[in-house]
Amino acid sequence: MSIAENLAAVEKRIAAACARAGRKREEVTIVAVTKTFPAARVDEAIAAGVTHVGENRVQEAREKKPQVRGSARWHLIGHLQSNKAKDAVRLFDVIETVDSVDLAQKISRASDTARDVLLQVNIGDELQKNGVAEADVEAMASEIRSIAGVHLIGLMAIPPIGTPDDARKHFRRLRSIRDRIGLRHLSMGMSEDFEIAIEEGSTMVRIGRAIFGPRG
Repeated sequence: MSIAENLAAVEKRIAAACARAGRKREEVTIVAVTKTFPAARVDEAIAAGVTHVGENRVQEAREKKPQVRGSARWHLIGHLQSNKAKDAVRLFDVIETVDSVDLAQKISRASDTARDVLLQVNIGDELQKNGVAEADVEAMASEIRSIAGVHLIGLMAIPPIGTPDDARKHFRRLRSIRDRIGLRHLSMGMSEDFEIAIEEGSTMVRIGRAIFGPRG
């Protein structure tokens, strides 16, 4: 199937998940994850209707973005090393993986306009994953909100590997944290579990394989 056909199928699944949850379709943004796919494929996705693109690595975006002709908002969805904050600010409209006050401050200093950021939460308390511990989210969000040059718009998380139903409890908990601290967005859900994430309140779903097919 083509990217356009895959995207249309994803759209139907999103619409159905929204209907089950009593939500409006426009409440959910697709972030098309273009990791390892060339610029031509990104342009194909944009031509099919994608308006938000997600990349995992600053270096890959630095090489790829100048070759992309279509217009989209670019999201950094992979870990950001603090020494690459300047490059990230230049390349990305949204940085979803802020995990410290220090990193937020570096982004602020590197940006000449307020940068939209999300706070990454280690929702499964996994040692191998980046993100803020659940117990620290509220205090860190408060500190980041006080930093000029960054605009904290939501929370982001990657649940532990498991079945889609296993992820539901993590999605539900992240939504509860988001609601408690009064943010708008939840970036949660990928190709294998985005429908459950939407049912639990996700406003941004990061979808790669279901749009572009398997990576080589």
